[in-house]
Amino acid sequence: MQIKKLNILFIGLLSISTIYAQDISDAVRYSQSEIQGTARFRALSGAFGALGGDMSAVSANPAGSAVFSQSHASFTGSNIDLDNNTGYFNGATINNTSNFDINQGGVAFVFVNRNANSPWKKFTLGIAYDRTNNFDDVWNAIGTNTNNFVLVDNNDNELVPVNSIANYFYQYADGVRLGDISLLDDEFVEDAYADIGNAFGFAHQQAFLGYQAYILDPDIDDDNNTTYNTSNNVVGGTFNHDYLYTSTGYNGKISFNLAAQYDDNLYIGINLNSHFIDYQRSTSLQEDNSNGGLINFIDFDNNLSTTGNGFSFQLGGIMKLSPEFRVGLTYDSPTWYSIEEETTQFIDTNEADADLDFIGGIVNVYPRYRLQTPAKVTGSLAYVFAKKGLISFDYSKKDYGKTKFNPEADFTDLNNAISDVLTDASTYRFGAEYKHQQFSFRGGYRFEESPYTDGITVGDLTGYSLGLGYNFGNTKLDVTYDKWERTDETPLYNVGLTDTATIDRENSNITLSLSFNI
Repeated sequence: MQIKKLNILFIGLLSISTIYAQDISDAVRYSQSEIQGTARFRALSGAFGALGGDMSAVSANPAGSAVFSQSHASFTGSNIDLDNNTGYFNGATINNTSNFDINQGGVAFVFVNRNANSPWKKFTLGIAYDRTNNFDDVWNAIGTNTNNFVLVDNNDNELVPVNSIANYFYQYADGVRLGDISLLDDEFVEDAYADIGNAFGFAHQQAFLGYQAYILDPDIDDDNNTTYNTSNNVVGGTFNHDYLYTSTGYNGKISFNLAAQYDDNLYIGINLNSHFIDYQRSTSLQEDNSNGGLINFIDFDNNLSTTGNGFSFQLGGIMKLSPEFRVGLTYDSPTWYSIEEETTQFIDTNEADADLDFIGGIVNVYPRYRLQTPAKVTGSLAYVFAKKGLISFDYSKKDYGKTKFNPEADFTDLNNAISDVLTDASTYRFGAEYKHQQFSFRGGYRFEESPYTDGITVGDLTGYSLGLGYNFGNTKLDVTYDKWERTDETPLYNVGLTDTATIDRENSNITLSLSFNI
């Protein structure tokens, strides 16, 4: 058993690629953005790429600030309400999350060029904050898993039922030396858990948990054994699952904007964006069975805390082809994130030693890693009916398969899986506005394709919006109601217990904005 600690340094250096615990869902989470921003922007479902003249439009197309005729500021708050209807085998649950946040604020300063001979009519400098994604989410999968299938080896020996969390621990343990996941003489279980994490990483820790909780048995009681089974402990049959997923946090960005108007018809701009991530997630699985094995109850909890920061830039232009017709083009660069993560875990079974509880106090701090999200290109059209109203359309395309974790040598397998599992996705946004005296009536529709090749892990999104604005003169007050729906087929775990819960999501928002000229 002493081999584990004698080799801790050398094996730790050789096994750095197994230290990380990221997966494809992380790539999708930080690559997607929601329609946040001002009430007017949301009322047109974000179809503002050829319009400008709105602080959130500046976040979408940096040329939009040059459309302002004078300096402008706005602030926005939103109430977000998320309903999740979850189906898992014979069970169905409903969960609701609701919160209010200040999700937008910004100001653009307009400097008019007094030189009448210059084609450059004005310049703008701006700074804006936008919450680009909200991570508050709760869903609960409860049901009896009847996928009664058992893995067997070449000698027809039963190894593990695939519809149990036991398969999660088995998949991580298969090929791992027993000596590397065993306690040394007089070693505390929490010390062993921490040492194994530092030396070998996440995968070995999962094998350790399964072995120490008596879920797994080695085929041979020898340090060099690398094969395991659960034939006496967790036997095949049906399993009752109660899985709870809870997350909080958000993505946000601060944009530093520079734009200009050239002649009477061309607007160009650039945004330099500072991004930040604050994300916490907790999952809890309680599994019980009456299949006759040694283990009839397993409780497995995981907690994740993620913080990060990043940088991106945007280039955009708007051109008036006629007094009524406008076109826009925006390039969003990849976002280059630097991310840190911490995790804690807890496991219990009806046969586990009480000392196993102490691992819940061990915090795993993972090496900082980098994430590069895909670039996006947006083309926009708008038709303005003098001062009576407008219609607009935005089309965007993003290839999620180009998301990359770095250092690339440490994430080769994951990056290859991303290329296979994720794909390019299009987004279509339509908006319209009609003005009558001081009132503005608005509406919008959007459709976003799934970033997954299968189209179901995260489903297509459809949404609509309705808004009302009132112009007091230099001050405007806007309110919007918007809603989107999508259906996800989410696996409980990415390894082992991969049966999915079907989640019908409905997100409703009420947004209020105050904007004014300076």
